[in-house]
Amino acid sequence: MKKKRLFGLSLLLSILTLLIEAVIALIVAVVYGFTQESPNAGGGSALFILFVPVLAVFGIAVAGALSVVLVFPTAWLSDVLGRRFGGREAWWWVPVVAAAVSFVPGVALSGGAGPVGIAVAWLLTTAALTVPALLWRSRRERVFGPVTLWGLVAVVLTAVVGGVGLATGVFPEYRPPTVTSADIVGRWSDGHGGTLTFTADGRVSAVDVELDVTGTDSDSDTGSDATAGDGARDSCTGQGTWTYEPGTGAWSQMVDVTVDQCTFDYWNVGGTESRPALYQYIGDPDSGDLYRLTRTAGGS
Repeated sequence: MKKKRLFGLSLLLSILTLLIEAVIALIVAVVYGFTQESPNAGGGSALFILFVPVLAVFGIAVAGALSVVLVFPTAWLSDVLGRRFGGREAWWWVPVVAAAVSFVPGVALSGGAGPVGIAVAWLLTTAALTVPALLWRSRRERVFGPVTLWGLVAVVLTAVVGGVGLATGVFPEYRPPTVTSADIVGRWSDGHGGTLTFTADGRVSAVDVELDVTGTDSDSDTGSDATAGDGARDSCTGQGTWTYEPGTGAWSQMVDVTVDQCTFDYWNVGGTESRPALYQYIGDPDSGDLYRLTRTAGGS
């Protein structure tokens, strides 16, 4: 009978497996992100490359913690249950225990997405825990090489499938709807009382439209009224003009709104063909925080 692998080697193997799974999950998330409505889907920050070493160190630390807290107990408990109820260790106890251990993390990762979202998150979390737990209890020698090789193959295949899927349209990439000046005419609302009403003659009326003034002092001479919160947001009400700038493509469309005594950046075009939206970034564009307006019913 082969001896069990030393704890330290099993820990390293688990960390390696979890890191491979994390890279695959990242690729899937990136590809999925390109198919979803997102103001940043057209490109990412080049500064991300500078954070790769930091993320790698952080990933190793997290993988190590998960290996000790989740993977090792799953492998150990599956062996205990196998001997207790079957008289010997059995590999199929691993996914059973992993399913039980993964329930709470799976529900948390679902983000309250409903029964289907919880089920999918639970299933994926169970699978992600089962693989390193099976490898942890394996008695095979020279397992690091095959795991690394097949892990790299899985990463490359995932990236290739994702790239080809986006290029061929199998995974439809999100693009903002292409609009015209006529499409802008109407009433747009933030859903909380703030509205912009555009008319065909180039006039616009703003009612309680929020301005991003985070971290700045409110100016009593700007004609805007501060909302609740210490310098968090200001709102703008007034009359002005607007123009639509088609740009060079869907991503560069903008609506320039000028309202007396109020300061706006350009409004970007987002949403979908059936439900277009206008949005501005709140603070750093890389944060993804948006102030968003959508067409109201009968707003034409």
